[in-house]
Amino acid sequence: MAIPVETFFLKPDTKGTLQSRIQQMVAEGILSGRFRRGEKLPSSRKLAQHLGVSRITVTLAYTELLANDYLSSRGRSGYYVSDDAPEPPRFDAPPAREDAVDWSRALGQKFTGGATPVKPQDWAQYRYPFLYGQTDPQLFDHANWRLCAVQALGARDFAALTRDYYDQDDPQLVEFILRHTLPRRGITATPDEVLITMGAQNALWMTTQVLLTQRRRAVIENPCYPALRDILTHSRCHLNAVDVDEDGLPPEDIPENSDVIFTTPSHQCPTSYTMPLARRQSLLARARALDALIVEDDYEFEMAYLKPPMPALKSLDRDGRVIYVGSFSKSLFPGLRLGYLVGSAPFIREARALRASMLRHPPGLTQRTTAYFLSLGHYDSLIRRTGKALNDRRVIMEHAIRKHGLTIAGKGSYGGSSFWMRAPDHVDSEDLARRLRASGVLIEPGTAFFAENDPPRNYYRLAYSSIAQARIDPGVAEIAKAIDATPVT
Repeated sequence: MAIPVETFFLKPDTKGTLQSRIQQMVAEGILSGRFRRGEKLPSSRKLAQHLGVSRITVTLAYTELLANDYLSSRGRSGYYVSDDAPEPPRFDAPPAREDAVDWSRALGQKFTGGATPVKPQDWAQYRYPFLYGQTDPQLFDHANWRLCAVQALGARDFAALTRDYYDQDDPQLVEFILRHTLPRRGITATPDEVLITMGAQNALWMTTQVLLTQRRRAVIENPCYPALRDILTHSRCHLNAVDVDEDGLPPEDIPENSDVIFTTPSHQCPTSYTMPLARRQSLLARARALDALIVEDDYEFEMAYLKPPMPALKSLDRDGRVIYVGSFSKSLFPGLRLGYLVGSAPFIREARALRASMLRHPPGLTQRTTAYFLSLGHYDSLIRRTGKALNDRRVIMEHAIRKHGLTIAGKGSYGGSSFWMRAPDHVDSEDLARRLRASGVLIEPGTAFFAENDPPRNYYRLAYSSIAQARIDPGVAEIAKAIDATPVT
């Protein structure tokens, strides 16, 4: 790697001849660690021109550094930082300083301490990773994603790659969502009713910011997606958690003074229950009676591989009161961070303005690459392949759960990628997860999904999206063994 000539400059306060000052400049770069062994220095002609000195002065400085083993010469190739150059000195860490700021008073609002659990970054190194929402490298279409990324980087798409959309989005991606994705959920929309987001969580955050204040009341499901509860807690709105049953959120239990209702009707998070059509209609009627809005998080609808998915709640809405949240991060890979909001134009206009003030728009390269992957048919092929694999794993998982005597508390009747599990009452799922981790097994404790101050502690989630079929049964066996070894107190 060549060191850019622009990084070289003579300090005006250094003393000595020009030659010695150039030697000192290069030596300091090596000793500070800025110039590393094996890196190529600018030619004597280029450096002399950059510094405004004679070439012979630079050549003499290089020759002296060569003699002192700071540099090495490789024939006509030029000068390089020598492999024998002195190592940059190692400095002890500076003593810990104490801020003069009282941060307990200086912070206007705190965002730490939420319920959202943190998943281990090295989850793929575990033998039995029953973690939700992770990507299986054996299923992902690496080759075609790479081709789409290369296509998006081409000269033809230079504007899409480099332009500042300000508050707009890639028209190709929006067009695909309007013509292909939404119609599969029974939804029709226009371009001014769609906004691309940095994943579903970003969509939920923006929705909260636009719709809720400290005087308004939100309703969430219990149990629910922990990050949503954190988002709503940060907004300081009034918050009610309504217990779900096997049909999802009961409309009759929604409080009278509710303003915004958050729900996951297709795959209730985390139980995977699906809301029947009659209840969806009742929920819409209840929202109409309260003059409330509904935020529908339709995550994982593509994973309905057992039978066709129910129509989205948004497709049944005739009042414009349902705001729809979708995501490609669940179906493609979580690191993509790409989702979308669908709602009435006045709402989308405000969400668009909020997004513009925060991040302007998601990266153009990401949007265009995804647009190609979707429009060229690779996405549908991936969904079919993933659905078949998940169906096979689900069958193995159910058999293993029955075989080893574990209890399923909730499972998706249309598909999905996880089971909501219940251990005996004396088992603490967080303690269970810690013990299993030492055996190479990762599970998700269920405590964080509940809103109560003293939540039930014996629930946990087992996902099968990123674990090999052959490891499902022995992994479930390890879980059963750990539960059996838990003493009754």
